[in-house]
Parts: sequence; structure tokens; C-alpha cells
Amino acid sequence: MNEIAIKKDGEIVDLQTAQELGFEGEQIHLDNSPDSLEVLRHSTAHLMAQAIKSLYPDAEFYVGPVVKEGFYYDFKTSTEIGAGDLKKIEKQMLSFAKKKYPIEKYEITMDEAKEKFKDDHLKLEVMKRIPSETVSIYKQGEFEDLCRGPHLPNIGLIRYFKLTKISGAYLGGDSKNEMLTRIYGIAFATKEALKEHMTMLAEAEKRDHRKIGNEMKLFTFREEVGAGFPIWLPAGGRLRARLESLLFKAHRKRGYEPVRGPEMLRSDLWKTSGHYQNYGENMYFTHIDELEFGVKPMNCVGHIKVYEDELHSYRDLPIKYFEYGVVHRHELTGALHGLFRVREFTQDDAHIFCRADQIEEQIIEVVDFVDKIMTTFDFDYKMMISTKPEKAVGDDKVWEISTQALKNAMDTNQLAYEIDEGGGAFYGPKIDIKITDAIGREWQCGTIQLDFNLPERFKLEYNSEENDKIQPVMIHRAILGSFERFIGILTEHYAGEFPMFIAPTQIAIVPVAETHKEYAKLLSDKLIDINADSEIYAKNDSLNKRIRTAEKTRVPMIVIIGDEEIVNKTVAIRDRRTREQYNMSEEDFLAFIQTKINEVNF
Repeated sequence: MNEIAIKKDGEIVDLQTAQELGFEGEQIHLDNSPDSLEVLRHSTAHLMAQAIKSLYPDAEFYVGPVVKEGFYYDFKTSTEIGAGDLKKIEKQMLSFAKKKYPIEKYEITMDEAKEKFKDDHLKLEVMKRIPSETVSIYKQGEFEDLCRGPHLPNIGLIRYFKLTKISGAYLGGDSKNEMLTRIYGIAFATKEALKEHMTMLAEAEKRDHRKIGNEMKLFTFREEVGAGFPIWLPAGGRLRARLESLLFKAHRKRGYEPVRGPEMLRSDLWKTSGHYQNYGENMYFTHIDELEFGVKPMNCVGHIKVYEDELHSYRDLPIKYFEYGVVHRHELTGALHGLFRVREFTQDDAHIFCRADQIEEQIIEVVDFVDKIMTTFDFDYKMMISTKPEKAVGDDKVWEISTQALKNAMDTNQLAYEIDEGGGAFYGPKIDIKITDAIGREWQCGTIQLDFNLPERFKLEYNSEENDKIQPVMIHRAILGSFERFIGILTEHYAGEFPMFIAPTQIAIVPVAETHKEYAKLLSDKLIDINADSEIYAKNDSLNKRIRTAEKTRVPMIVIIGDEEIVNKTVAIRDRRTREQYNMSEEDFLAFIQTKINEVNF
């Protein structure tokens, strides 16, 4: 197979760079492995830019990175480009690929680069973000661009790709900057992998939670409210309430106590925690009585204040607090995406204060909790241990101890995990939970974070058996991640066909005529008494239209009420999931629904 790059100590370099540096390591071949696809997609992004430049000569390019979804390039041209132009760009890409231009790298000084690209304001913007005194440029045919690499040896290796969508994107993701054009694409080493991926994308489009959320009237976004601030409609509110209720009971059974911290805290506390210095660009600040306050991006500091409210003994530990905490984060407008990336969201957040000798049992208990929830929703999942990031607080030795503690907990209990170097929180290493949905997409959800730093920064203590003052260990933990994002994932996972136990509306009640409304209301009230939600479809429409309307909301079960049902105290059922129709007595129906509602217990 074709060798395309070299990997050593986690770093991938192209063959030219490896040869220049005498760099020897693991060979990367052209296949569908993650390392190979990173190089292939990076070069395909440049091929796309080369095609765009040839079709639209005045085009200027900003950045073209590899991302989880494939790759994209941000650029600007005087010609208006739409989705209909993607085929034309693809055709030009194939034409260039057949010429098999070598991809060559050379380096120049920053001053030379600024002179070379003095008439290209987007290149000058890119260079503002490059701290080094030299820059590398990759060239293929007549096209060249600033880039760190790595790249393929030549563009002839690029054969199986697709441009997937076009959109607008603010320069640098900041809405204060100019709008650029962004084109996304995907590339694989084989035709079969590309075809499989395109099938998945078509299915993902059908499952888009924004589309389904609108159809089911779960949530909405309003421009006058502000970007990134979802508004939950009644159906979505019911779905959330069901999820919250199930989790509340599950937490209490596991010994967690409900607490609630304020949504704003004085900035002095955020400075003590390190959020001000390490996370401040993602926070919102305001002033009250000439004092600066930070709107909380996380719930940990509030829970620390709960812990500090009284003295604790070693016998009290572990102490577990949980909160459905509303947090705010300053996300760039260009990064917002439905419920997946918002500026206000609610975490299913918890913090465990424990002794060092309790770390392993607490980690395993949380992992068991994760397993119960994810398997209930039919998710496969994997766990990643994320290590110290570049921007972090605390001593290296403490980081090593805490990272090893996570590994020991997983190893001792024979739990599989992968390593994500540099992916930890700024205050400690963590276990990230990555789930796979019904159509094979991977999502980052829950997290378990081990933290020795915040207890030290806030001087937290408990009394040991010998009455010494000991610093507790703090475990940050969220299983869903946030209700917003998890509901978005669930919506796409189930394509809106939610299981009965969390469906926004479990039963649609359709009275045949005006005279049947009273019994419909009585039945609805009895359903509420057993914690089931229903909606009565009694508008002045035909019976068939009302049934079709109910079906469009993806309600699991439709109940028809007519004369016969009232006389016999029965219900006529249409089960949308099994495509069955049958009759039941009211008593048996209510017992059946109650069983379905209560069949899940986290």
C-alpha cells in the first residue's frame, strides 16, 4: 500500500518533512485509519482550494482545517457561490487530481510571507495567529498556501471525495468580523467507505434534531431572544421533565444530595478557582455595587461553597452533591448549532468529595451509573482518559498522581479505555464518555474529572481519625453532559420516535365527536395520575385529519374514543410503533401504560 506519512511520539509528518529531519517512525499508509484520513483530508482541502482558485481567480483563502466532519475551507470571492456550484468545483478537483501534481513544502520568514501576501488580507489575518518567525508553504501546481502540514506526496492519491455543503462563516468565528464562504467536504481512501458515509449523511439529514424538533414542537430559537438561547416549548418541556425526574430518583438512590448554587458569583472566587485566568474568555461578566461578578460556566465553585458550610469528618465522606445547574458560556456565533452548541444550557452536574482511598470505588460507581443510562438508551460507548492540557493549573506531580489514579481504577476493574493526550480540564485529568448513536456517529457526552487542585486552592478540609486536617479529593461528574445536547442527540438517535418512558406525549386521545370530549378529558386526567402525558385532538377537523396530525408528532400511541368506548369503558388503540390496532378495557389500558412508563429505572 502507498506510504503517505510518518508518525513518531504522536506526531504525524509528511514524507518530505520526515526526510529533511531524518525522522524515522511508524509508517502511515493510505487507508481509512484515523491518521491516514487526517492527512488525506488535509490535502483534499487544499485540492478544493486549488479548484476554487482556478474557477474564481480573485478568491482569497483563510483557513482549511481537518475537522470531525471531514474538512472545510473558508474563503472570499466576488462571485456568489451556491450549493449548485459544488458539482462544478468537484469536477475541477478531479481534473487537477489526474495531473498528479506533487505537493511540495518550502519555508520563508514571516517578513517574507507578509510581503508575498501583502495584497491578501485573509492571509495577513492568518499570520497574526502564527507566533513563529518562519512559516511553511505547501505548493501543488500553481496553487500554494500557508500551512503546517502534513500532506500527501501528490494530489493523484486523492480519488474518493464529496463536497457536502456550503454555508457562511464569520472570519475567526466572530460575528463582529466579515462573513466568508465555507465549503465542507469529506474524503476516504476507498469508494466503499465514501458511499457508506454518504448514506449515513442522508440518514443524518432526515434525523436532524432541528428539523424534528420543529415538527414535534419541542423547542425553538428566536432572533429577538438571542442566538444560542433555546426556548423550550410544552412538548419539549415535558420530555425534559421526564428525563430530569428519572435522573433525580437515580441520584437519590445513589446517595447524592440535591443542592443549588447561585448563577453569578463574585469574580474573586473565579480567580481563586482559576476559571478567571484559564476560562475567562468563555465567561460573561457584570458589575453589581462596583464589584465584578462572573456568570457561572460550571457549577463546581457553588458546590465547594456548599461543602464549606459545615465541618466534615472522615466518616462523612464521600459527600455527593448534584444539581441541574444552568450555566452560560460565551460561544462564538459561528460555532452555534441547534441544541448541540448553545450559550445557555443545563448540566446534570454532580461533585463528589471523598478520601484518597475512596477514589477507585467512586469512579467505578459513576462508570456503573453511566453504563445503566447509556444501555437504557441503546447507546454503545467508549471511555477516554484525557490528560493534562497545555493550559492548566497545579503541580505536575499532582497531575501524575491523579491521572494514574484514574488509570488504576479502570485497570483494576478491567475496563477498556483510550488515552486522549492533552484533553483534560484545566484543573485535572478526566474520563470522557463517547457514545455511538443508531447510525454510527460518535458523540462526546459525559465526563468524570478527578481534581486535587480546587480543594487545595479553596483550602478544603475534613478531620481524619487522628483529628488531623486532610484535604479531600473532588470528583466532577456529568453523565448526560447537558440536557440540551443530550436531548438533541436522543432526537437524532431515535429519529424523534422516543421510547414511551420519555416521549413528550405518550398518548394522543382522539374523540370521534363533540359528545366524546368529556370521556376523553376524564381519561386524560387518569393518565396524569399515573404520570403519563396525553394530548386531546379535538379540533374542528375530520377524524382522519386529526389522526394524521397526531401521527406527525410521532406520539407512540393513539386512542380513539367513540360511542362504543364510552358505553363499555374501553379504548380503541392504534399503536404506531407495532402498527397494530386493538381494544382494551380502560382499567387494563391504564395498567398497561403505567407498566410502560415505569419499566425504566436508572
